[in-house]
Amino acid sequence: QWGQQQHRGVCVAPETLPPEFTFYFTRAVYSDYSRWGRRSWSTDCPEADRHFVIGLKRLTGINVFDRPHLVPLEDPGLRHFPLLYAVEVGHMALTGAEAGGLRSYLLAGGMLIVDDFWGSREWANFEREITSVLPEFPIVELPPDHPVRGTFYHIDEILQVPNVRNGERGGPTWEQDGYVPHLRAIFDDRGRLLVLINWNTDLGDAWEWADDPYYPLTYSNYAYRLGVNMVLYGMTH
Repeated sequence: QWGQQQHRGVCVAPETLPPEFTFYFTRAVYSDYSRWGRRSWSTDCPEADRHFVIGLKRLTGINVFDRPHLVPLEDPGLRHFPLLYAVEVGHMALTGAEAGGLRSYLLAGGMLIVDDFWGSREWANFEREITSVLPEFPIVELPPDHPVRGTFYHIDEILQVPNVRNGERGGPTWEQDGYVPHLRAIFDDRGRLLVLINWNTDLGDAWEWADDPYYPLTYSNYAYRLGVNMVLYGMTH
C-alpha cells in the first residue's frame, strides 16, 4: 500500500521519509461506512494537517515533516510513529487486520487521537469499534487535572469547536444531538494514555480555517493550543 495515492495525500514508507525531521504528524487510514463517495478518514485532508503542522512548528520550534503523512492501520510501518490522528470515527468500520494493527500499535506504546464526530449515533459506532480493539480498558472522561491539559498551554475549559460553516455564521456550534463537547480517554492498567477522544467538536476544521478572517479566533486558538498539548504530551510520555 505504500506509495498508493490516497485522496490528496500520499502514503510514504518509513524508510523513504526524510530522516532529518523530529516529528511526523500521522493520519490514520481506515475502512468505514463510506458516504457520498469519499472516505471518512480523509475529511479535511490535507489542509487541516498542513495548517496544524505550520502552527506546531511556529509555536514549539519542533522540526516537523511538512507533507501530509497517511498510514493504514494494518501496516506494520505504523509503529515508527508514536502519535496517530483519526477523524470522523463515527463512521469507522474496522477490518480484522485494522483492529489487530491498531491494538498492536497502542499496546506497543502508540497513542491515538480522535476528532470530528458528533452525537449519540456516531458515539455508539465508535464505542463499538474501539471496544473491539481494547476490550479490557474502559472509556472515561479525561480528568481536569490530567497533564495533557497543561503540558504546554493551560486548558481550563473544553470548548465546542464548530465546523467552518457554523463557525462563520455564528452558530450553532453543535451537530446532530452532540450538544456538549467531551474530552475522553482510554488508559491502560498502568495509567498510560492510549486513546484521547475529542467528541462533539471539530479541531480539524479550526486548524484548516485558522487563516480565514471569518472563522472565529476563539475556536482556532483553542484548537491549536489543545493540539500542541496533545502532540507534546504524546511525544514525551
